[in-house]
Order: sequence, then structure tokens, then C-alpha cells
Amino acid sequence: MTKLSQTKPTQALPLAGIRVIDYSHFLAGPHISRCLSAMGAEVIKVERPVAGDAGRASPTIVKGQSGYFMQQNMGKQGLCINLRDPRGLGMMHKLTDSADVFVENYRPGALNKLGLGYDELAGRNSKLVYCSVSAYGHTGPDSHRPGFGLIAEAKSGAMSLIGVPGEPPPLFRMPIADMYAGMHGVSAICAALFGRVSSGRGQHIDIALYDCMISMHDFAAQSYLMSGGTELPVQTGHDLPQSTVYGSFAAKDGYLVIAAQMTDTWKSLAQLIGGEAYAADTRFHDQAGRNMHREAILAKVQAWALVQASVADCCAQLDAAGVPAAPVQTIDKVLSDPQTLARGMVVEQDHPLLGKIELPNLPFRFSECDTSPSGPAPLLGQHNRDIAASVGYSAQEIDTFVKDGVLYAEDAVSQLENRSAS
Repeated sequence: MTKLSQTKPTQALPLAGIRVIDYSHFLAGPHISRCLSAMGAEVIKVERPVAGDAGRASPTIVKGQSGYFMQQNMGKQGLCINLRDPRGLGMMHKLTDSADVFVENYRPGALNKLGLGYDELAGRNSKLVYCSVSAYGHTGPDSHRPGFGLIAEAKSGAMSLIGVPGEPPPLFRMPIADMYAGMHGVSAICAALFGRVSSGRGQHIDIALYDCMISMHDFAAQSYLMSGGTELPVQTGHDLPQSTVYGSFAAKDGYLVIAAQMTDTWKSLAQLIGGEAYAADTRFHDQAGRNMHREAILAKVQAWALVQASVADCCAQLDAAGVPAAPVQTIDKVLSDPQTLARGMVVEQDHPLLGKIELPNLPFRFSECDTSPSGPAPLLGQHNRDIAASVGYSAQEIDTFVKDGVLYAEDAVSQLENRSAS
């Protein structure tokens, strides 16, 4: 697997020395802590017996291990603990007392009942940065309601803008709300840690999937507000009516997208598809003119694309003309794309059960340090003993916790331990 070339690290990772307790599940929370781990934080993934994070049951599953879980939890240590046992809660409190960051994504109020709410943990550790991710946030009339990314994507108006008019909006098929909330969580946590340097105190970060989706609107909300409510953006299908030409087109063997909404780029596209006279037509030399004649322009672009040999041929001609374009690639093409490989966006890891595995990498790059994952995602309860020992429990106490079910690990962990001992 091609790896991203970079200079030899000359600095420690930016979050080295930061301890994160990740008590989250599925996606937004785990993505936050995965990013923090890549930037050097020590991340302890805390799960419940016996199933652990619900993401462990999500496809694709090989030999009992979920690719979904492995992608979002690489680089973490794994602790599986019964928090309804007072001894388990006591251990969790010792961990949070020693932590800099706590990440959770349960319904507001749920962790208060468990003894892990912000007020209680901040009362024990005033420097703790506590990040909550939920569907609607901790305030407002919907704060008590459950929700997933799909709910936020629909209620926020985002889904009303995609798809073909007259048909039900399609699913995004990518977790837009969860991932965007996770990105905001990372930036907010880093900002709170920076602020703690001068204030000496942590704080509670309240992130809602719904808020994140509303904040993502780049034209719909301002179009409605700035027009006094007269412009209501709707589904437009395969292009943007306000930005001709900006959309997708069919070719003989697939689809491509073209972004020629700027006048200079439009002239290059017009020269390619219609020659000198078409490029010189002043009716199309500003955005308003192109939008006014949108249907005719799109029809001409589409006709041109369909008479070319292939998507690749279309893109080659557009590239040569300086017009931004790209094929609509399927995942097999994406994962073998030279640009994907050159950027190190597929990372190879040694998994204790599966051997060599490949998963998508994170997108940030630092010039002076290496943010490659430090290891694969943990097995359920893989680091129970090491983590318990790190907060002061003796080997005898840990043995008792294991015997009594306070600490739990999947069978594969004992097999690994036996293998290491032999």
C-alpha cells in the first residue's frame, strides 16, 4: 500500500500527553476520539459488557470483527467495564479524574443517572473538557428526542435539496451529519484545551447533529432569509439552477461532473463544445445570462458528452481545456485511484485476529509530525488489565474484577494473552 510521503517527524504529536475517555458509540463520538488519537492523545475506549459499542455489530463483519468499528476506533485502548457495579463506576471515576477530555454521545440526561454527567465529573476534575454529541443538543424543545444522522439530515432541510423533483429525497449514503458533528467536536475540544491553558478550567461542549446540518447550508438558508422569504430552494436534480454549468452529465459508459460556473471557465467549455462562435456569444458571459438560458446550455453540454468515446475521454478533453471535471467514480475505482494512494488515504494495519487489513485514513497532514494511526481498533476489553493498573489497582484486585464480571473481555483477548505468555 502506498503511504503518504512526508518529512521525518521533528515534533511530538500536538496532543501528546492528553488523556481522552471515549464513552461513545456508533459514529460521531468515536470519530472525534479517533481524530484526537491520531493527533497524539491517549484514548481509552470504554464499552459495556457484553456486546460493547453497538458499532461492533455493524457490517462488514469478518471473524467477528466489524470493519465499521475498526475504522472509527483505531489507535485506541479498549476497556470493557460494568458501570452498574459500584466498583466499575469507581474505576471510571478514577479514569475521568485523570483525564483531560471526556467524549459521550448519549441522549441528554442519560449519563447523569449513571453518575457520569458533566456536573459530577467537573466537580471531581475542574480541568475536564467534556464533549457531548446528541441529535438536538442539551437545550430546546427537541432536546429529549432520540435521533441519528438521518433524522438531522431530514429535519435540517438538507434532504429537501437533493434528488429529482417529484420523487422522495434519496439517502446521502454517507454519514454527513455524524461526520460533520465529529469534525466540529474535534475543533471545539482542541479550542477548549487551548483555552484551559489560560483559564485553568475545562468546560462542557454541547454539539447537536441538527445544529451542524443547519450550519452547513451554504445558500439555501441565506437565499430564503435575504429574499424576505420569497425564494425557497427546492430539489433541482442534476445541476444548480443558480450556477450554470455546475452538475452531472451522462457519457457513453458512465457519468461525470463539470464545474464551469465561472465566466472564464464557461468560455473554455463553450469553446470546446461549440467552437469560437459559441464561446463569443455575449448572452452567456455572465452568470445571470447563463442561468436564463440554462436548459439550452445543459442540453448542448449533454449532447457533447454523449458523442465522446467515454467518461475518460470527456475528462481528458475538459482537463486540457482547463475546465474542472471528474468522473463519478465507484468505490473500487476510488480505492485504487493514484491520487488516493499518493495521499495515503488507505491505511494498512496489522490486526491481531485478521492479519493485514486496509481501511480509510484521516485527511489531516502535519509537516512536522506523523499522524498515522498508532494501531488497530481494540478488541472488546483488550486493555482492561493495563488500564486498571494505570489508575492504581493491584493485580489481585484486577483478578477479582475479572472473576466478578466488573471487567469483561471477548474470548479472543485471553487467546492473545496466552499467545503472548508463551
